[in-house]
Amino acid sequence: MPSSSLPKLGRDKHKMPFYHPSQRTRVVRTTAYTHSERDHLAYGPRNAVGTSLKYTSSVRSAAADWSVYPLGTTFRIKGQPYLYVVDDYGSALVGTGTIDIYQPSKKLMKDWGRRYVELTIVRWGDPANSLEVLSSRRGYRHCRAMYAALQHRVSKGLYAKADK
Repeated sequence: MPSSSLPKLGRDKHKMPFYHPSQRTRVVRTTAYTHSERDHLAYGPRNAVGTSLKYTSSVRSAAADWSVYPLGTTFRIKGQPYLYVVDDYGSALVGTGTIDIYQPSKKLMKDWGRRYVELTIVRWGDPANSLEVLSSRRGYRHCRAMYAALQHRVSKGLYAKADK
């Protein structure tokens, strides 16, 4: 589908565009986080589904708004050899297309800083899995917001269908 025929999806608070799911290559604002930050101490090196955050020579964890990048979405950043998997979320990411890249130390987190990167979606995660995880967490404002936004996108067909 040519990009000119895609619906306009607007911009987030950082003035970054939201992309149609068919646009797998996109320029995205990224930031970094680590498990030793004050707001992550209670979880330790665990992601939103309770498994270990990934930082290996081939696979790395990332956090995002699950209504934009559903749980399990995998992507590659141009110029980097790693496969990133969205297995976490963060309250500051809700309502944005920003992706938070996991780093195992504060030094690496600061070294990453804020970057605008070109990434390519390798595989879309499953919105149904995201809704299932978020369903029991709707007592938290950011989870409730992601849940509602994802339900809306599903009802309008504006979501990334999980790749098989």
